[in-house]
Amino acid sequence: MDLDFDRQHIWHPYSSLINPPPVYPVARAEGVRLYLEDGRGLIDGMSSWWCALHGYNVPELNRAAQEQMEKMSHVMFGGLTHEPAIELSKKLVEITPAPLQRVFLADSGSVSVEVAIKMALQYWQSQGQPQKSRILALRNGYHGDTFGAMATCDPVTGMHHLFASHLTQHLFAPAPRPKFHEPCSDEEVAELRQLIEENRDQLAAVILEPIVQGAGGMRFYSPEYLQRVRALCDEYDLLLIADEIATGFGRSGKLFACEHAGISPDILTLGKALTGGTMTMAATLCTDKVADGICRGEAGVFMHGPTFMGNPLACAVSNASIELLLSGPWQQRVSRIEQQLREELSPLADAEGVADVRALGAIGVVEMKQPVDMMQVQEALIDRGVWLRPFGKLVYAMPPYVTSEEDLRQLTTAMVEVLGNA
Repeated sequence: MDLDFDRQHIWHPYSSLINPPPVYPVARAEGVRLYLEDGRGLIDGMSSWWCALHGYNVPELNRAAQEQMEKMSHVMFGGLTHEPAIELSKKLVEITPAPLQRVFLADSGSVSVEVAIKMALQYWQSQGQPQKSRILALRNGYHGDTFGAMATCDPVTGMHHLFASHLTQHLFAPAPRPKFHEPCSDEEVAELRQLIEENRDQLAAVILEPIVQGAGGMRFYSPEYLQRVRALCDEYDLLLIADEIATGFGRSGKLFACEHAGISPDILTLGKALTGGTMTMAATLCTDKVADGICRGEAGVFMHGPTFMGNPLACAVSNASIELLLSGPWQQRVSRIEQQLREELSPLADAEGVADVRALGAIGVVEMKQPVDMMQVQEALIDRGVWLRPFGKLVYAMPPYVTSEEDLRQLTTAMVEVLGNA
């Protein structure tokens, strides 16, 4: 493998080509392990940025891809349709909260957020209220790297401040303060209510990550807060966009994180685990109200249509991934992972450099008091047979659901050993 060429010519996520960080060449992946070119096997505690929930080289997913590839890998969705897209859309309508009935099949998580924002804006234009063109987002929120999505990320923690002058200026409410098991009082949403009240004529929608704020800080917040946001959207006639790209398909302990609060959004975005980490795919769902409102407007159609929309290959694998998830004991697996993460990471709560330790579903987070040296921590974890990707003050694990107790123990033991002395 030509690593010199990689260093000189290939950008990796959030990296420099002047002083590129080290990268580790992967030869293959199997189960929950990444096998490096030098033969070392690493337990993947990241699920490849949260998407490989079944692990790697999964026979059911491979078979679905191979069978579909022999029929057609891709065909344009304009004017045509196919069985994999119809079956996937049926599944998504069936498993998501009941009011979500209309499905837009996109090709990446960020694009699904762009689609959601465009749906909200076009809805209000169609209602004769084009002035309702701003989005209310949450501090510590993160929704993607494309321009519409960037504009709804926290301007400070969202990694996009360099582009601030080029982004649509939206509104930001304080990050939810009540933790997952805490109640949420009127006082906790007072500033949010005030922002909505003062800007109700301009606001099209509220966008948030339900229950788990991911890349903006790996924060878990109260379901009661989410209930109150839904109530405020209803009271002030705003659309609610739930970004479940990271939390969808069981990661938080519920199939969708909105279920913790028993609420449904007007628009829902999905991605990451949709194909079980096999390839890129995303979806945006909306209610009949939103879809009818858009299509009865001036344009008469929803103004979006990616080239790879409804890609048959990705749809077929998504169908197989959803079937594999729902046919297995995913709730028990995620519950067991949560309990094990909570118990085995708990010794770090008393470590000098640690600010907080928390777990929810198949997510375990160690928040340090100071930013970690990512390369140093990563190398120490690799020496212990574990792959994690820290950022800022956070060292966290989001392992595949099929991770065994023994493999998860190796992962948590490595975290305790490395971070206990940090």
